[in-house]
Amino acid sequence: MSARAGIIVTGTEVLTGRVADLNGPWLAEQLRQAGVDVGYTVVVGDRPQDLVAALDFLAGARVDLIVTSGGLGPTADDLTAAVVGDWQGRASTPDPELEKRIAVIVEELSARRRWAVDPVAMAAGTAKQALVPDGAEVLEPAGTAPGLVVPGSPGADHPPVVVLPGPPSELQAMWHDAVGSPLVVRALAGRAEIRQSTLRLWDTPEAAIAATLRRLAEDLGDLEITTCQRGGELEVVTRHGVDLVERYERFQAAVVEEYGAAVFSTDGSTVDDIVARLLEKRGLTIATAESCTAGLLAARLTERSGSSAWVRGGAVVYSNEAKHDLAGVPVELIERHGAVSEEVAVALAEGARRELRADIGVGITGIAGPGGGTTDKPVGLVHLCVCGPSGSLTRAPVLGGGRSQVRARSVTTALHLVRQLLQDG
Repeated sequence: MSARAGIIVTGTEVLTGRVADLNGPWLAEQLRQAGVDVGYTVVVGDRPQDLVAALDFLAGARVDLIVTSGGLGPTADDLTAAVVGDWQGRASTPDPELEKRIAVIVEELSARRRWAVDPVAMAAGTAKQALVPDGAEVLEPAGTAPGLVVPGSPGADHPPVVVLPGPPSELQAMWHDAVGSPLVVRALAGRAEIRQSTLRLWDTPEAAIAATLRRLAEDLGDLEITTCQRGGELEVVTRHGVDLVERYERFQAAVVEEYGAAVFSTDGSTVDDIVARLLEKRGLTIATAESCTAGLLAARLTERSGSSAWVRGGAVVYSNEAKHDLAGVPVELIERHGAVSEEVAVALAEGARRELRADIGVGITGIAGPGGGTTDKPVGLVHLCVCGPSGSLTRAPVLGGGRSQVRARSVTTALHLVRQLLQDG
């Protein structure tokens, strides 16, 4: 059986949803890659009693390692290091050399950002961050906060706790040292390779794959399969050990045979990855003219480094005047068919391709809501067109959800149209 870990994400701002948790999922994937199964991720606010309750729960669940994120700053509500030290039965004492190193970092950061910080307050915060539980290993700061590896006390049946800062860039920079700690290496001696494989299907309901899983249940055995429907895509993630590789390959082959072209990725690649690879491989360029998505597709196309090699640019054509002035859509075409129509989507795609001298053009126009819909053109109706040297594709889905969901789903649909045009062409 593989080593198991639990994750505690601290911070009232995360608990209440003001800040999205990026650390929990990142840590879970890093632990999986290290051969460690994550049994639980717990989110708690900045209350010491809740953190202690979470630590007690994970210790009772018999995990081999606990990893915390957040609560290492200089303010009064940042109490993770002290609480974990007390829980492990280890008093916290000042580390003068660590305090000096943190002070240098804080001074340099303040000078660079031109902060006017009260020296007394700065010294107090630095001293607080330099308190180290007895016997703990210090992980050097990537920002101002050091991390810790706090061993359990001899009298308590507690696993070691890796205490990491909340800012994702600092936490991630510290991770290599954390997993290399002798305390962590010993705690995770039972680690074993955990493989994770992902199939992605387009425009396939989750109920369909559920029926497939029931039919194949006898042959699935110990494969751990989860499904998730989002944005029109169906993600099928399977976790398994190396001894189940052949069983997983049979499962993958059965899904591909049953769903055919709906399976657009068998290696975990996203539609963004596939579109970028196809454009780069074929030496083609792309441009967009977006109305209701207002540049979201262009932003997604340019998310990856090097995208300037295939993205020519994009026009936000929110008003009818912009559709005409920037994409060359004839005024009479808009008056005859309406701004939200297949004809205008086609004209936008052709205009983007022509005006930006691209090989592929994408046009999007729709009603994102919550108002503006009619009986003939309801909220959620989006007309999309992708055109290129090999032809064009159009779609007119009526998408559910609120305004942001309609816009996001429109972008994903457009990317799949680009993928289909490139693959068919």
